[in-house]
Order: sequence, then structure tokens, then C-alpha cells
Amino acid sequence: MKLDPVTLEVMNNRLAAIAEEMGIVLGQTGYSPNIKERRDFSCALFDGSGEMVAQAAHLPVHLGSTPLSVRAAIRRLVLAPGDVAVVNDPFAGGTHLPDVTMVEPVFLPGRRAPFAFVANRAHHADIGGMAPGSMALASEIYQEGFRLPPVKLIAGGEPVRDIFELFFANTRVRQEREGDLRAQIGALTVGRRRMVELARTLGTALVGAAMEELKNYSARLMKAALAKLNDGLYTAEDFLDDDGFGTEKVPLRVAIELRRGRARVDFTGSSPQVRGPVNANYAITLSAVFYVMKCLGAAAVPPNEGLMRAVEVIAPAGTVVNANAPAAVAGGNVETSQRLVDVLFKALAQAAPERIPAASSGSMSNLTVGGYDAERGRAFSYYETIAGGAGAAAGFPGASGIHTHMTNTLNTPIEALEAYYPLRVTEYRIRRGSGGKGKFPGGDGLVRELQCLVECDVSVLSERRVLAPYGLAGGGPGKPGVNYIERDGRRRRLPGKASARLAPGARIRIETPGGGAWGRK
Repeated sequence: MKLDPVTLEVMNNRLAAIAEEMGIVLGQTGYSPNIKERRDFSCALFDGSGEMVAQAAHLPVHLGSTPLSVRAAIRRLVLAPGDVAVVNDPFAGGTHLPDVTMVEPVFLPGRRAPFAFVANRAHHADIGGMAPGSMALASEIYQEGFRLPPVKLIAGGEPVRDIFELFFANTRVRQEREGDLRAQIGALTVGRRRMVELARTLGTALVGAAMEELKNYSARLMKAALAKLNDGLYTAEDFLDDDGFGTEKVPLRVAIELRRGRARVDFTGSSPQVRGPVNANYAITLSAVFYVMKCLGAAAVPPNEGLMRAVEVIAPAGTVVNANAPAAVAGGNVETSQRLVDVLFKALAQAAPERIPAASSGSMSNLTVGGYDAERGRAFSYYETIAGGAGAAAGFPGASGIHTHMTNTLNTPIEALEAYYPLRVTEYRIRRGSGGKGKFPGGDGLVRELQCLVECDVSVLSERRVLAPYGLAGGGPGKPGVNYIERDGRRRRLPGKASARLAPGARIRIETPGGGAWGRK
């Protein structure tokens, strides 16, 4: 079926609207502050072969990697009507263990094979492991939490009670996990129903043709966008600060070859996988490339898997960009993903210097705090990523105090945080002067300081605490971030990756990096 441009645009928006509605349901019915306040989740639609055809404007680190989880579920399970698969295994398409992905097939009357799939991914604020929040300074994945290969969570419309009980037995906050799991299931139900209604209203042939043609359309647009860049080989190198276990300046290297509207992205030469939790799996590296290519294609390119047809990604196994089990990977998802974007943009700045921004903060500045709240009579686990400064670009200064690149969450409002946790926010402000200096200055980072009202276990996973976010075209670098613990008027500096136990009254202070500037002043 040949579709005219108007019909194709309408279908693109109809499919994206279903994914957005799924997100609204998940956000409004989620139980934990991380879901209902921070919106740390993503939703997407897939065709019958498991290729992504539409997504909501959620988290890039989720959306570029979720297709591998969906295809892992399709490959390993026979999904029938009423089934829902669940997976969080980073070595089966997942990202890191707190990110739990659910997949549900969409069956149409009279069809034996799924017409489509709906999926979502949500970050659960505790999924077991050696420390509350499941984001500790670990050296192997077994320390990071409960690991689920693709299995059925719902079978024939009925909960698989054994899987639920295994899940709940491996978290410190069962009530939160149950509420968030049910929110994810509810969002899938809405997505499935909307897809069935769409096929019934417009016809199976039209919807199926639209899903295929939208991928073809994205492929053509992406190829055209790449063809506008100068052909050549563009290389760049950047470094992670450390792995948390003594390995410093962990290299990330990329060579991007542009030829006749195609791109070959080769990470050969990047560090072998390390002991600490900054290893990225292939899904994360693929997701970073997907995001960067979407930025090059701009708003015109629908964000589906057709976008990547013109792009080849090489990430050698056993390296920090494609780690093998049992590598620790919690920080690969949240930190290395950001730094992969930095090195990709650094290379592309040679091909399109007027289009590429300077480095943003380069870190999600992950903070987890957990313990037992005697006043409320329950365990708690708080998780947050803290925004930083955006990199400036030609003609534009960087924004301050904003989530950039692979993250797209909100903060936890002070009122919600203090109402739900035995924590007090003692300072929250823009970190003035932390952005790089130049013709177009980089954005400033943030200062976020929390006081523990009970004994707490604290973990920090952060980057750009040693190596500053780079400027471009002669612009200055952003100021590196810094982490502190304060107690009885004394301040102690924390490494970028650390775990500690804090007594009541102690404070954890996170000062996030600023963005790099663009151009000399």
C-alpha cells in the first residue's frame, strides 16, 4: 500500500500519541517518587517483527536500547494473547538492573501471530544488591541486584505468582515495587487496546503499511542528513575519570567514517572492560549512537529503527563499550552513556563544526540514599539523577540546571522528597560560575544538599569530577563537579564513585559540572 505524505504524517502522530498516553498512565499510576515525580520511564511501540516504530518523548538511554530487550523476549519466549514478558538482564538487551522492561504482544482477531508489541521500561529505585538503590560501587553484576532474563510475568491474563514473589523477595521496598510493576502493566494494557482500536478503525493493512513506511521514511531522511556532511574519517578520544577501583582515565575512542550518506561508527581502541561499574553493554552503546544520529537528523526524522539503517556500529566485545558478563554495569547506563555522547559529538564537530555543541555536564550525578525510617515504620530507598549545565553551541549559550543528552527526567520536588523520605533538603540552587567561559558560555550546574534524619547508606556514581567538560571552537571548559559529606561543621570530599554510611544529621552535597563554552570571547 502506497501512503501519501499527509496520511504518513497523521499515522506517525497517531502512533506516537499511543506511546505518550502509555507514559501518562504510567506516570499517574506509579507508586514511587522516582516514577510519579521524576518520570524515570519510557514507552514505545514495535511492529510484529520487534522493530521500534514509535516512541514517546521520554529517556534516550531507554529508547535506543529497548528494542534489544523486546527482541530478546520475542526470541526466548512464545508470547500468546494475555502474556506480558519482563526482563532486566543487561546481557539480554537490558541496560542496568534497576531498569525493568515489560513487553506485551498485540493480537488482532483472526491472526495467530502478533500484529505489534507495546513495551515500557521503568527505573525501580531498589532491586536488591549490596546497597539500597542498587547503584553501589560494585565489581560484578551479582552485587548489583536481582537479575531477570526474559520470563513471563503475566500468562494468559493471570499473574505468574512465582515470578512476582521472586521479584518482591529481592527488594528492600516491596510495596513500591509492586505499585510500580502494576503501573507498568496498566500502561501496557492501554497501549495494547489503543493499537487494536487503531487497526479496527483504520484497517490492518493501512496501519501495517504505515509502520513499515515510517521506518523507510526515517531511513531516507537519515541518509540525506548524513549526505550533507563532508565525507571523511573523524576520530576522537575522551576519558572516564575512573572506575571507582583505582583505574584512572579510562579511554573511550571512536572513529566515524562518513561515506555517501552512510556512517560507520567504530569504538575499537576503547578500554577493556574494567572492575568498577562503569562498563556499558552493547545496548547502551547502540542507544548513544541512536541518540546522536537523531540529533543530526533533527526533528524531521521520526525516531524509529529505520533511522539506524544507514549506520553501522562496531563495539568490540570485552571492552567498556560492550562488556561481557559478569561485569558490573550500573554506571554504564547512566554515566558511560553520557560520555559516549561526548566522544561522538567531539568527533562529529570536525564534520559539522557549526552544528555540534560543546560538552554538557557529562554525568547524571546519581545519588542513592537508603535505610530504615523508624517514624514511618518502613525501609526506604531514594534515587535521583541531578542535572548539570548544558554545553553551548554556535549562537546559543548553554542552559543551566538541566538534564541533557541520554537522560530526560525531572527532579524530585522538595515537598515530595521530604514528605516521603526521612531526608531534608538543606540547599538547592544553581552553581553559579560553573559553566565554561567563551563567546557563548556553557550552562551552570546545580548544588543539591540533603541531610539524613536517620542513619543512611549513601552511594554516588558520578563523572566529570576530575576531567572537565570540553569547550569547542576555543571556548573554555565547564567546571568539574564535586561531592562532599558534611558532619559537625566538617566537610570531607568524596570520590566520584563512592559508598558510605552516614549518621543522623550528616549531609551529602552534590555540586554538578557546568557545560563547556563555544567560541573564544
